[in-house]
Amino acid sequence: MAALMLSVFTVSLGFGIVLPSLPFLLERLFGAGGDARQISRATGLLTGLYTLSLFLFAPVWGRLSDRFGRRIILLIGLLGFSATMLTFAFIDGLGAIYAERFLSGMFAAAVTPIALATIGDIAATKAARARRLTFVSLAGITGFLVGPMLGVFLSRGVKVLFPALGGIGALTIPLIGTAGLASLAALAAVRTVPKATMSSGGSRGEPIAPESDKWLVPRLLALAFVVSAGVGVFEVGLALRGKEQLGLTQYQIATMFTECSLVMLIVQSLVFSPWIKPETTRWLIAPAFAILAGGIFLVPHASTFTLMLAVIGAVAASAGILSPILTFWISSKAGRAQGAQLGKQTAAASLGAAFGSAAGGLLFDVSWLPDASFAIAAALSVAAVLLSLRLPKLLVAHGARQKTEPPAANSPRPRHSPVLGSRPPVPRTST
Repeated sequence: MAALMLSVFTVSLGFGIVLPSLPFLLERLFGAGGDARQISRATGLLTGLYTLSLFLFAPVWGRLSDRFGRRIILLIGLLGFSATMLTFAFIDGLGAIYAERFLSGMFAAAVTPIALATIGDIAATKAARARRLTFVSLAGITGFLVGPMLGVFLSRGVKVLFPALGGIGALTIPLIGTAGLASLAALAAVRTVPKATMSSGGSRGEPIAPESDKWLVPRLLALAFVVSAGVGVFEVGLALRGKEQLGLTQYQIATMFTECSLVMLIVQSLVFSPWIKPETTRWLIAPAFAILAGGIFLVPHASTFTLMLAVIGAVAASAGILSPILTFWISSKAGRAQGAQLGKQTAAASLGAAFGSAAGGLLFDVSWLPDASFAIAAALSVAAVLLSLRLPKLLVAHGARQKTEPPAANSPRPRHSPVLGSRPPVPRTST
């Protein structure tokens, strides 16, 4: 668990370090010829390209991990992510930055879904799965929480201590540190993460929904898309609006991102605490989408830093509740295909983030349609409220049907392996 949490933490840390610094890095690259619209467009495209790469490769890595094992795919992701972060520390061209963001997203796609699939392998009960998925999710949120502030503080420290390095050196040190941490996580994974996958170990997951419920998992995937699209619009719009319209400093923008991650950290700790049964989380989906819709709609109307912090808290709380709940229910229905199904979940979330990030950058300064990206994200969240109204009943009905249906006669018996949470059968002795 520590190795999995460190892996997800490192990937989120790298993303958190880069995101608040992108508008300032692009401003330096474009020079005097760059205007606000050009910077906002490039910021949205770069962030969207990273998440689009996650969308393209997460299902592929998930299926490969089901076939070849979790450890090898996780190592490829961590070592590749380390190499891209190290490369980003020394490039200074717009085309190279686009290539690095794509490759970084490709290797990051082999980390988070594989870590979640490993949880599906080792969890013996629903409660254990919910808690461990939450631990991994909290590790990711913590990485994004630490990333923006760490990047700002290290950048300022480098400028003070090593003024000769200039702006390039200010971003270089945090990226080199992230690359080293990813290599350390790879070493930890080699020593601790089991090779076995669910197909070779004992499974505690439920089978995929039968034909009568074939739209249950796609509905959950669609909701994951909406959450990430709203967060994507919110993140890019937050950075651009703070800089271009409110005149906030890089430190204040990083503070807003830090508050966002901190609120997510708190609400997830409460939702998946030992005092709340995992099955009851299905009732929180529709109300959380309603809060998300209202928060995103109010973002462009918050005219001060204090009001922005209040709106950020609402958006972060709702998104922080929704993401792990949807991941838990998708994992519960994945059965033996943990890698494939959670890869699809990561792909759906990444496609939503790519859509939201691109919309947040491209539609940020459109004069004929003010606040278009926030309006689109709020409308999608309202549609998600309607889509999730019957979901609690469907999940209960589906779970009850699975408990009453007998196993198929030709269903293979799982072979046991030394995976955490599984026990070999006890041999019988005759008297």
